[in-house]
Amino acid sequence: MRIVVVGDVILDVDLSGEATRLSPDAPVPVVDVSGIRRRAGGAGLVARMLAEDGWPVTLVTVLADDDAGRHVEAALAGVRVVAGPSGSPTPVKTRVRAGMQAVVRIDEGCGPPQAPDVTPAMLRAVAKAGAIIVADYGRGLAANPQLRELLERLADEVPVVWDPHPSGARPVPGVAVVTPNLSEAHQAAGTRTSGQFGPAAADGAGGVAGILLDEWRSRAVLVTTGERGAMLLLERDRAPRPILAPRVEAADPCGAGDRLAASVAIHLLEGRDLEDAAVLAVHEAADFLAAGGVASLPDRQAHGKARRRPAEPLLLVRRVRENGGKVVATGGCFDLLHAGHVRSLIAARELGDCLVVCLNSDASVRRLKGDQRPVLGQQDRAELLLALECVDAVMIFDEDTPEAALDRLRPDIWVKGGDYKGERLPETDLVESWGGRCVTVPYHPAHSSTGLAEALAKVS
Repeated sequence: MRIVVVGDVILDVDLSGEATRLSPDAPVPVVDVSGIRRRAGGAGLVARMLAEDGWPVTLVTVLADDDAGRHVEAALAGVRVVAGPSGSPTPVKTRVRAGMQAVVRIDEGCGPPQAPDVTPAMLRAVAKAGAIIVADYGRGLAANPQLRELLERLADEVPVVWDPHPSGARPVPGVAVVTPNLSEAHQAAGTRTSGQFGPAAADGAGGVAGILLDEWRSRAVLVTTGERGAMLLLERDRAPRPILAPRVEAADPCGAGDRLAASVAIHLLEGRDLEDAAVLAVHEAADFLAAGGVASLPDRQAHGKARRRPAEPLLLVRRVRENGGKVVATGGCFDLLHAGHVRSLIAARELGDCLVVCLNSDASVRRLKGDQRPVLGQQDRAELLLALECVDAVMIFDEDTPEAALDRLRPDIWVKGGDYKGERLPETDLVESWGGRCVTVPYHPAHSSTGLAEALAKVS
C-alpha cells in the first residue's frame, strides 16, 4: 500500500570544507569550500527516505517556479510528486561545515509564506493513501481547510502520523500519533521552551504529553527526547511509557525526527500496534544517525553512480525476512580492518541473504582493549565495513557484549571466528531462544588488529 507524505518542502544546501585560518576582516573562520550538495528537505526528506527504503510513496506538496524549486524536484527523482503552485519562494537552508563542525546556517525565503491552495489532484492523492505522514514545516499547507477536513475524515480509516512544527497548524483530531520533540512539545503546551534537559523523569516529557493529548485530541503523543529516546502517551490509558534509545555518536542529528515519523508510519501500515511501532522507530532513528544521517542518503543530483547507501539494520532485516530470506549477523571491534576480517566476513555473508555487523562503539573498545584503542573511530570503522560488498549494514552498540544488539536483530545465524572452535559460544543460549543458530567460520591466526596496531606503533 502507498504511503502519502503531506507537507512543505525545503531546499537544503550543505557547504563542506576546511577552516585553517581566520578572516583578516573579522575574527571569524574562513571555510575553504570543497563540496556542495543540494537535497530535498522538509516533507521532501521524509519522502526520499521512504523511497530509499523501497516503499511506494507519494509526496503531496506545493512547489515554487524558481531555481530552488527546480533543485528540489531534481533531488526528488524517483518519488511520485503531486504538487500545486506555491505563492511563495522556495525556502533555502544552507549549512556551512568545517570538517565535522557546523559553522553557520543561512536561511533564505523562510519568512511568513502566503497560504497555499490545494488542487483536486492533491486531494485525490491523499484520499488513496494506505498511511499518511503530515510533515508540517510551518509553510501553511497543513493549515489548508480542505486538506484538514480530508485528513480528519481519513484519520478514522488509515494511520495518520503528524510531525508538527512550532509555527505550523494544530494536528487534526483523531490522528494515530503526533511526534513533537521535547522543545516543540513545551512550546505547544506553553510550559517551558528552553533550558537543559534533566534526567528522564524530570524533563517533563510525560506531563507535557498529557497536556497535548488533551489539546490535540490525538490517539497518542510521542515526545522525542534526543539521545535519551522518547516518551509515549496513549489516549486509552494515559500511562507514560519511556522508550530508551541506543547510544550513538552522531555529528549531525538532522533528519532524525523525519526518520522516526517515517518508521512509525511504516510499522503502523504493517499492522503493528503503536507501542511496538514507536519502539522500533526510536531504534531506527538512532541507526539512521549512526550510519551517517542525511549524509548517507544518495545524492540524486550528483553525476555518475551514487554510492550505496548504508541500510538501517532493522529495516534491512525486516525486508529480508518478508522476502523469505535468511539474516546473518556477526560482531567485533574491527579496529584496523585487515585481510583476516575480510575473509571471515565474506564467509559469513555466504551463509544467508544479508550480513549485519554488530560493531563495538569507541567507548566499548576502550573498556575492552585499553585507552589507546581504538585506533580508528567508530564512524570510520563502520564506513570501511560498509565499503565491503559482503556487508549490508552495521549496527553500533555501546555495551561490552553484543547481546542487546542481537536481541534487537534476532538473526537466523550468528557467526564467530573459528578461534571458538570446540567451545560453546557465549551468545548461543540467547540466539537459540528465538530459533537461531551459532556457527563459526575459518579463523586466520596470522592476522590481528592488535598485532597490526603494535607493528604500527613501532614505526610511528
